[in-house]
Amino acid sequence: MAAEELTIAHGVWQKFRDYCREVKVEMKRVNWPSKQEVYGNTVMVLATTFAFAFFFWICDSVFSRLVIHTLEYFLHHTA
Repeated sequence: MAAEELTIAHGVWQKFRDYCREVKVEMKRVNWPSKQEVYGNTVMVLATTFAFAFFFWICDSVFSRLVIHTLEYFLHHTA
C-alpha cells in the first residue's frame, strides 16, 4: 500500500511541475502593454469613473428633491 501512495504522490508532483512549466511557457507568449498604454488606460478609467460619479450625484440630487417636494405636497394637502 505504501508503494501505491508514493506513486500517487509522485504523480501529483509531476503534474504540478508540468503545470508550472506550461505556465512559464505561456507567460513568455503574453503580449504585455507598454507603460504608456497602461497610463492612458488608467487615466481613461479614472476620468470615466469621476464622470459617472458626477452624473449619478446630479441624478440623485434631482430625484431627492423631487421626492421631497412630492411628499411635502401630499402631506400638506391631505389635511
